[in-house]
Amino acid sequence: MEKNVKSIILAAGKGTRMKSETPKVLHKIFNKELLGYVLDEVNKTGEISENFVIVGHKAEEVEKFVENHYENAKCLLQSPQLGTGHAAFQAYEDLKGFEGEVIILNGDIPLLTTGTLKKFIENHRKNNAALTVLSAIFENPQNYGRIIRDENGNLSAIVEEKDATPEQKAVNEINTGVYLLDWAKVSPAFLNLDSNNAQGEYYLTDIVKWTISNGLKAQSFILEDNTESFGINSKAQLAQAAKILKNRVINRLLEDGVTIVDPETTYISPDTEIAPDVIIYPCTYIEGKNKIGKDCKIGPFARLRGGVELGEGVKIGNFVEIKNSKIKNHTNVSHLSYVGDSELGSNVNIGAGTITANYNHATKEKFCTKINDGASTGSNSVLVAPVELGENASIGAGTVVSKDIPAFALGLTRAPLKIFADWFKKSK
Repeated sequence: MEKNVKSIILAAGKGTRMKSETPKVLHKIFNKELLGYVLDEVNKTGEISENFVIVGHKAEEVEKFVENHYENAKCLLQSPQLGTGHAAFQAYEDLKGFEGEVIILNGDIPLLTTGTLKKFIENHRKNNAALTVLSAIFENPQNYGRIIRDENGNLSAIVEEKDATPEQKAVNEINTGVYLLDWAKVSPAFLNLDSNNAQGEYYLTDIVKWTISNGLKAQSFILEDNTESFGINSKAQLAQAAKILKNRVINRLLEDGVTIVDPETTYISPDTEIAPDVIIYPCTYIEGKNKIGKDCKIGPFARLRGGVELGEGVKIGNFVEIKNSKIKNHTNVSHLSYVGDSELGSNVNIGAGTITANYNHATKEKFCTKINDGASTGSNSVLVAPVELGENASIGAGTVVSKDIPAFALGLTRAPLKIFADWFKKSK
């Protein structure tokens, strides 16, 4: 399928209410940036050829994130910041001559889904619209721009709350800030924006007024689930979005045959794949991108930090942390252990309190630990990477492993036990 859609993602704002030095769009849910959610969902539509990310506040940080993660995205600087219409206009030169569709959306809406975006695009094309606004219905639409319709129910304008009359404020259909436009037809609107409003800014919503006044078709497409329009402007809203997202993920996993003992205390990222018949025990936190095979048991009080692949029948015990590791079938990682940057074979047994020491704090390098099929570690072992345990090798309790252990060998570092008879009697 030919990709003939480009996106403009508004990510220039400071996010003053976040009260943080971190740019708003780089705040995270499940250790993934808000902007990352938006870019991923847009890209997964399969329609997007290029994304333009409009940056402003701490532009270098946002640009670095985009450059490191997205090949089809280009950052454009908005300076000074004169409103949403001015922000989108920063892509005007790059889009000269483009004859496809452009979707414009904010970089702080992590709950918007690929499915909704696909329906949005399909509806726009089906109705031969020049411009489509994504709208939502709220019982209390305070602080949102209102969708205003004429006597025939057709879209006539979008009015910001600060500029709205009491009658307009009573409208409960709101603008989500997501637009789809036929670029060749609607792009001249950006040359006709003005700042004659309460804020003295160039509003993106004014392109709707321009579209209608020029005899072009403008419409709105109402969201089925209004939580998808949820924008992040504070830490409280960030936490609220995280809870909505985790509930959405858990409900889907339950329908797919995953057992989640306590959904209230379990957090699982949307980028984690979990096969049926997996059991997730309470107070488990799974972030990042992971893949978990059938019949695994995880928790309670376990944490997967991303980059984790579990085969079938793997057991991750309580108070275990796993990061960037592949673990094959029927391996057990017992309680109070840390496994990072590691490869574990099948039928491996990791004793309680085992640590893979994978990080050199002096050089800032991380190294791999490899444990082959059938190997085992005793309680409170430390494996200093890079290191490898051969097949069926064994490590005694309390051992510090600093070199490779051959197959079927026993590795042991333990000081002789000394017993001082009647020591307590003498000390008293």
